[in-house]
Amino acid sequence: MVSKTGLENCFIIKDKKKLRYGYTTGSCAAAAAKAAAWMLLNNESLDEVSLMTPKGILLHLAIEDLSRRRDEVRCAVRKDGGDDPDATHGILIYACVKKRRHPGVVIKGGTGVGRITRPGLSQPVGEAAINRVPREMITREVTQVCKEAGYHQGMEVEIFVPEGERVAQKTFNPRLGIKGGISILGTSGIVVPMSEAALLESIRIEMKMLAENGGQYLVLTPGNYGEAFSREKLDVDMDCSMKCSNYVGETLQMAENLGIRGLLFIAHIGKFIKVSGGIMNTHSHQADCRAELLAAAAARAGADLDCIRSLLDTITTEEGIDVLIRHQILKPAMDIVLERVLYYLHHQIPTDLELGVILFSSVHGELARSDNVDNMIKKINSQKGEYYDR
Repeated sequence: MVSKTGLENCFIIKDKKKLRYGYTTGSCAAAAAKAAAWMLLNNESLDEVSLMTPKGILLHLAIEDLSRRRDEVRCAVRKDGGDDPDATHGILIYACVKKRRHPGVVIKGGTGVGRITRPGLSQPVGEAAINRVPREMITREVTQVCKEAGYHQGMEVEIFVPEGERVAQKTFNPRLGIKGGISILGTSGIVVPMSEAALLESIRIEMKMLAENGGQYLVLTPGNYGEAFSREKLDVDMDCSMKCSNYVGETLQMAENLGIRGLLFIAHIGKFIKVSGGIMNTHSHQADCRAELLAAAAARAGADLDCIRSLLDTITTEEGIDVLIRHQILKPAMDIVLERVLYYLHHQIPTDLELGVILFSSVHGELARSDNVDNMIKKINSQKGEYYDR
């Protein structure tokens, strides 16, 4: 086994913890393909292979589960996601390489590599979910091996992942219409732990896929609470829904850039009370003034000093809602919160994008909704036929 991969000094510090880098499924696939091609043409075995990633980091990766036949070699590289919460961490990514008469490198997806079933992703419908950069990496590495060996015909590379179909259920793939396995991903070849850029890119990819499949009006929920509330309490088609996490502002910009026509935000008051203060990233590390914003809304609604002080002493927004109920000022306060939320959403992106909002409490249910919600739900539900016809 390789003792050093080349990532020993690559890490970030987050919350005073050292988090180590990893490498992508794309790097694993390219390294396995390079090793298999080299062994096929040189009739020797390899224990490790080097791979230069697009990020400029040279990896040294162990080769596992080698097998060979007369006209093919297959081997695997084990995925290491570093300290990122990665569903594919630890699984084996295989490449099987064969010679072919015609020049060039042909790349196929085998068992455990997903298939694209909806337009809007990086590969055409029906193609294996091996993204552009991994394809380029595989082609480059195999072509270079052929050149060094003096081999002038072509190569067929099949990437397969025995655990892929099982692991894919823990990824975004089922929501994206990628069936049968995981995707072979990576633009830099390197996994940066807890990467905000990677999360934003996954949000953009899902929105693009929904848009290209007829989803011009979408339901957006920050997380699991909003999704559960929508499914249980509302008659709205959640096949045209997605999660925006804490990235409210960035998601609005994505929708504008992708030509989306309308967004219906269904959000817990604990998240969107922050938006009522113009906070477009709702993570607590960015800002946390929930009690202050509730108190400000209550003051605008005519709350007395005792109510405002009680709100400022609360720890959670659910506790704050209880205070508003006790002081019989819940509805006017929530109407003001809704008004401020809509103001800042429109202020963030002053276009014709139609925006609707439902605010809710996990304990007390719906708290407020914009006037256009019923009409937006009709528009969202009317897309169902077009969406499913694709």
